[in-house]
Amino acid sequence: MPELPEVETVRRGLIPALEGRRLTSVRLNRADLRFPFPERMPERLQGATVERLDRRAKYLLARLSSGETLLVHLGMTGRFSIEVDDAHQQPGDFVYAPVADPKHDHVVLEVEGGVTVRYNDPRRFGFMDLFATDAEDTVAFLAGLGPEPNSNHFSAAHLDAVLAGKKTPIKAALLDQRVVAGLGNIYVCEALHRARISPRREARSIPGVRSGRLAVTVRDVINEAIDAGGSTLRDFAGADGALGYFQHRFRAYGQEGEPCPTEGCDGRISRIVQSGRSTFFCGRCQR
Repeated sequence: MPELPEVETVRRGLIPALEGRRLTSVRLNRADLRFPFPERMPERLQGATVERLDRRAKYLLARLSSGETLLVHLGMTGRFSIEVDDAHQQPGDFVYAPVADPKHDHVVLEVEGGVTVRYNDPRRFGFMDLFATDAEDTVAFLAGLGPEPNSNHFSAAHLDAVLAGKKTPIKAALLDQRVVAGLGNIYVCEALHRARISPRREARSIPGVRSGRLAVTVRDVINEAIDAGGSTLRDFAGADGALGYFQHRFRAYGQEGEPCPTEGCDGRISRIVQSGRSTFFCGRCQR
């Protein structure tokens, strides 16, 4: 499942194609993805201008001139590709290479300026929703989300407050979107390794010195992954078809049996299963 850096990479890739542009045509090639498409979705989108493209946690949010917001969740295999009509290309324009199998193009947006944006999703675990922008606080997908991990609202003080009294393992607590928004299995493993905190440690034992280390490492890992274009795992790709490469920097995730890269540590990376998910960590330096 794409995590925050992957979704942010897609958002940035879509901005040149969508922001400030009017949707001239919207085509749905099936009735649903994970859930049915919103009622009258093509009619509600067509003619609207995408005023701004935002992200909240793992959701893309297209703010429309109609007063509505289009929410997109990529699921496991959702991806966008962008095509520009040759007649509209200018020297120096971005060149977007469509790479996905077109038989899985489920949503096709024609955008003014000769741009076509396709949403492709072989497994159809993604979904879309439309809601009134001024009623965003009531949208079930967004209500109750914690702060963004790279925002000023995420801090050691926040962790101290939300983890106090929690007996669940810290790995599970960080995957709770009410604690922090957008984190998934990959980057939690990486952050805990850098912070030298065992994924099995009870969350209530984190407040204090450990929460200070953890807040910094979570922010660093997320920002580095965004700068690197996200991670390429299975089917994720950016809007231009380019693959992320933060996985080349993984210190713990997927490194079972490898020497721990922490300076001065002679341990090796182990894998355990927590709540049905693989956890990678060093039992020697993570306490």
